[in-house]
Amino acid sequence: MALLGASVAIAASASAWPSAAWAAPSVEAEPVARGLDRPVAFTFDPAGRIWYVEKDTGEVRVLDPAGGSDRRFVRVPGVNGEGERGMLGIALHPRYPRKPLVYVFATRSADGGLRNQILRYRDEDGAGVARRVLVSTPASASPYHNGGRILFGPDGNLYAIVGDGHDPSNAQELAGELRGKILRLTPNGGTPRNNPFRDRVFAYGIRNSFGFAFDPRTGRLWQTENGPACNDEVNLIRRGRNYGWGPSASCAGASPGDTNRDGPNPVRPKDLYVEPIGITGIAFCERCGLGRRSEGAALWGSVSEGTVTRARLNARRDDVARRTIVYRHPQGTLSLEVGPDGRVYFSDFDGIYVLRRG
Repeated sequence: MALLGASVAIAASASAWPSAAWAAPSVEAEPVARGLDRPVAFTFDPAGRIWYVEKDTGEVRVLDPAGGSDRRFVRVPGVNGEGERGMLGIALHPRYPRKPLVYVFATRSADGGLRNQILRYRDEDGAGVARRVLVSTPASASPYHNGGRILFGPDGNLYAIVGDGHDPSNAQELAGELRGKILRLTPNGGTPRNNPFRDRVFAYGIRNSFGFAFDPRTGRLWQTENGPACNDEVNLIRRGRNYGWGPSASCAGASPGDTNRDGPNPVRPKDLYVEPIGITGIAFCERCGLGRRSEGAALWGSVSEGTVTRARLNARRDDVARRTIVYRHPQGTLSLEVGPDGRVYFSDFDGIYVLRRG
């Protein structure tokens, strides 16, 4: 599924998976900023300012909703925004602004070719300086499946998704191949001592993911994964595990597990859309103002349908018990993030919005 906003119809999931219900509209979206240029990823600083990236221009910008200002922090050179390439992720150091470090994921021309890179800048008086490359891996000839989500975890390490580059064999290759992986690295770009493969790979068998988030109640990592012509997934990511995408994956014959069957001991998803929705960002509601039924739930988006889905977890918080569509947006819903006020925000291709109770 491409991050391009193509329309795909939602169909009911197979009976083995939670059914998707449509509730009377219980959630509304209030614009925070409109007229933006493809803000496919954003985050917040402790003061409530929104740091966002422009997918195609390579700009990192800082929006102050309280004061109304919107200024450029830095423009990353050489960004290629074709297809699913571009500026795709942003994170701030967990101790920002005391540690004034800003991290971005970009597909850009570097070292004689196209690379997917994680870059770090220092914030010096509101401008990005001292660029440092923390991760650099080849971007494929195809402009699709680049990943790009980056996020600091509760352990203080930086997590990142690198897509398979439109080549499923990359997802199962562990010898020096970062495509098709979830990475975990230190804030300086090193390998944490307890990583499973003595490098920066944390999990593998990944296809084309735009979203992950940590459950604030358990610290567990949940990930949304785009399938091919079938099987968008929601996965519970565990250290060193294989999530099964690879060269023998197939939608033909239509067994829901046919896209999770490569490599050793492939992990099955916790939720699955047999007919894909173009699943995107994910965030958790903790006192987010959306009502009792949303407390503790995961929310995820859809680039194809413009929906926000609420997923309630089981008592152990290790599986999806029920999901309900609670909001439909005129455009695709892209990144979902929790602000300092606890509320859940999302972006579309030209704005950022906050979800509130209808």
